[in-house]
Amino acid sequence: MRDAGIRGQQLTVVRQERSLGAAADLDLALELLARVKTGRTGPTLRLYRPAPTVAFGQRDTRLPGFEAAAQACRDRGFEPLVRKAGGRAAAYHQGTLVVDHIEPHADAIAGSKTRFGFFGELLAEALRSAGVQAAVGEIPGEYCPGEFSVHGTDPADPAHLVKLVGTAQRVVSGGWLFSSVIVVEDSAPIRSVLTESYAALGLDWDPATAGAVNDLVPGLDVQAVEAALLSTYEGYASLRFADFSSYAGLDSAAGLDSGKA
Repeated sequence: MRDAGIRGQQLTVVRQERSLGAAADLDLALELLARVKTGRTGPTLRLYRPAPTVAFGQRDTRLPGFEAAAQACRDRGFEPLVRKAGGRAAAYHQGTLVVDHIEPHADAIAGSKTRFGFFGELLAEALRSAGVQAAVGEIPGEYCPGEFSVHGTDPADPAHLVKLVGTAQRVVSGGWLFSSVIVVEDSAPIRSVLTESYAALGLDWDPATAGAVNDLVPGLDVQAVEAALLSTYEGYASLRFADFSSYAGLDSAAGLDSGKA
């Protein structure tokens, strides 16, 4: 597995203890990218549990059913947003773990495909260490299909594959942001909102491919998956931990009071 240039580096891990709101969480990722690419902040790994959100791709907005899909999300308590990265609609909530990895890079575009492969394998490795039969690769009928999605195998039915992790990347001059969403708990609302929104968009998919880590390994929770992820990261990078509310002025960037997470 190629290391995408992170091996031996120091990464600052910041845990965001509460969601700032669906739009603000995405905006903060872009703010971090702007800081990292200009050297104001070093390589960063941001972890948080998001508010219920359906992130649509740019292509989704051009479909005639987009407004109906967005309303279906609101009706089910999910905020519809349009992300700058590609792909189709993906859903997440507080039973998921969002991992934003941000690095400076002089030629970020050159390594974009390598990063997809590297982080897919890293995430699968982390899930395997937690007891999940995880692998990289698109499965037939999955939502927001991608070559480097991470899926799990149902131990009770090896023919049943479930998408567990979706990834997206934002590349700019001077740096990159690699975002991963790991669905850990409570898959039913995600499956339901995706069923409604994909129907409105007129897109085919198989709802059986939407699931969560604890559908496959009962008892696993977000905290356990986060611990497995950080343990796996430690095999590639030196980690140090910082308080979210004070790290590089994130308290003011996120509109937080000083000292509050």
